Amino acid sequence: MAHERTGGTNRAAELAALVQETVGRAIVGQERAIQEMLVATLAGGHVLLEGVPGVAKTLMVRALAACMGRVFRRVQMTPDLMPSDILGTYVFDASKSDFNLHQGPIFTEILLADEINRAPAKTQSALLEAMQERQVTIDGNTHPLHDQFTVFATQNPIEYEGTYPLPEAQLDRFMLKIVVDYPSKDEEDGLLARYNRGFDPMRLDEAGVTAVAAPDMVQAAREQAGAVQVTEDVISYISALTRATRNDPNVLLGCSPRASVMLLLAAKVLAALRGREYLIPDDIKDMAPPTLRHRMVLLPEADVEGLSPDDVIVGVLNSVPVPR
Repeated sequence: MAHERTGGTNRAAELAALVQETVGRAIVGQERAIQEMLVATLAGGHVLLEGVPGVAKTLMVRALAACMGRVFRRVQMTPDLMPSDILGTYVFDASKSDFNLHQGPIFTEILLADEINRAPAKTQSALLEAMQERQVTIDGNTHPLHDQFTVFATQNPIEYEGTYPLPEAQLDRFMLKIVVDYPSKDEEDGLLARYNRGFDPMRLDEAGVTAVAAPDMVQAAREQAGAVQVTEDVISYISALTRATRNDPNVLLGCSPRASVMLLLAAKVLAALRGREYLIPDDIKDMAPPTLRHRMVLLPEADVEGLSPDDVIVGVLNSVPVPR
């Protein structure tokens, strides 16, 4: 997408181009998914990645963490995973006659929860406090997490046996739900050619995926996103979209006010990444699907008819007047 510069150096647009180029050394295609992942990271939100196995969901998260120089840990969710396996536990130290905290993988900057819907509800709920408060409570003691702590969770959309669907309360904690599709023919051909030349996904540094996003550039991008100007008409447009989901005849539970807030924050980051100092309806339209699709529950009849949340969002975008 072309960047629209408004004069001066735009660190956000530079960061967007740099991340796309660097992550692209490991990932063929998926530019939109990578952009949305960067939006959530800069906005301080968490991401749910949905796609069938083998479409590089895990690799995308690893590559993004590497190019931003973030500490990365991965947890494979399983039906027997306990909360302490993620949070950690206190271990008695005989030499000091005291208990020391053995930190779990949640003490990181980017946590990848692979196949999150395979973990039981008790373990899923252990992530709630961390995602909302950026802190965890272990044996009554509260421990702060990194101020840039971000959860990327993956799930398979077609596998239901042995899974525990995420409750609405936890789904709502994810800023974006990004759908990762199959690559196009040309992209898949390029992927095969890359592996034929010796690409090794476990050695990202050899592919040139290294820490290229300096902390000052990331901070400048965040500040630019926060300073993006939003008119009253555009704010009203955002709330009109989310309110329209509540009145849709196919929807049992529509989007909450939190969805409006998340859509505003995500759209402002996208505007900054596109090199603009002001928000336009197109930014909102582009961020509406990943921000809203997991925040509504359709009526059973709509599910039977094959209607999806994305279909509802398309209808809402077509029906709500766009501000001039």
